[in-house]
Amino acid sequence: MSITATPAGATRLRAWKPLLFIAVVVLGLLYVKWLPYWGKAFTAAETHSIGKSLLATPAASPWLAAWDYTQLYFMAVWKAAVLGIVLGSLVQVLIPRRWLLRTLGAKTGTFWGTLLSLPGMMCSCCAAPVAAGLRRCSASTGAAIAFWLGNPLLNPATLIFMGFVLGWQFSAARLLAGVIMVVGIAALMQKRFPATAEVTLSVQEVESNTPFLARWGRALWALFWGTVPVYLVAVLALGAARVWLFPHADGVVTNTLGWTLGMAAAGALFVIPTAAEIPIVQTLMLAGMGMGPAMALLMTLPALSLPSLIMLRQVFPAKALLLTLLLVWLGGALTGAISMVL
Repeated sequence: MSITATPAGATRLRAWKPLLFIAVVVLGLLYVKWLPYWGKAFTAAETHSIGKSLLATPAASPWLAAWDYTQLYFMAVWKAAVLGIVLGSLVQVLIPRRWLLRTLGAKTGTFWGTLLSLPGMMCSCCAAPVAAGLRRCSASTGAAIAFWLGNPLLNPATLIFMGFVLGWQFSAARLLAGVIMVVGIAALMQKRFPATAEVTLSVQEVESNTPFLARWGRALWALFWGTVPVYLVAVLALGAARVWLFPHADGVVTNTLGWTLGMAAAGALFVIPTAAEIPIVQTLMLAGMGMGPAMALLMTLPALSLPSLIMLRQVFPAKALLLTLLLVWLGGALTGAISMVL
């Protein structure tokens, strides 16, 4: 009887891979999210503002509107976007597949996906590459959806900013409705689309002896070209359409069910940086927008966007993405409608 020993060096290397991933996550989030948001929280407390609305600047033409908004948007998100792509590629080569299947599988995936989304604090488009990476590693549908939606909707920093700027009743409503939407939509999507099979990378490829840098390079390249070009085009298109999606005329957006449904739809399609929904809603409410449309926007603007849906087209069926969009719109509209009568 012979026993084949695993080389000590290989064991140590495998043990260091998850630690390397955790280090990149912590350092990246510390630089891109945690430290900047710490300072912004004090600014929000002192001034009751976190900046101007990205939609407040008028434009002479749709082309100029598209260019202006695209510049403003990417100046705000480029660091988080780069971090999202890096993490989405690294998760495919540094995290053991068995661990991912055990924690982010069908049984516990929704819970862990929601929990792991909390420290990320990313917008929907920056969280999308990480969700894509998780799916390519066979994370369940529920886990990936919960992570993707939980990042923007349950962002602790945004809830704090919202409390100081709009009032703590807005933060409480956002938190309650956000938990229901994230967990409910993820659980429903897991039941409707339960497959956890690999989307792009096979187990054999991930666990092969191919050098780490080669595997990471392939994962990074595939994720970049699968997300960035369509991301740019979609942001330009939505920048051109923002004038019609969000009217600013005084008294136009009244506290009616029709406007609540319309604002929920506009918010679900439009793309914004993290926490940008706060100054947008603040500006619109000063222009006369009612509570119903305001709450609808606070729920749907951050939750997802047309660019983030397109970015995930390779890892989710089209029906799954359309159903997620519909459920987010419905959740935002219901939240707004309830706010109208409370």
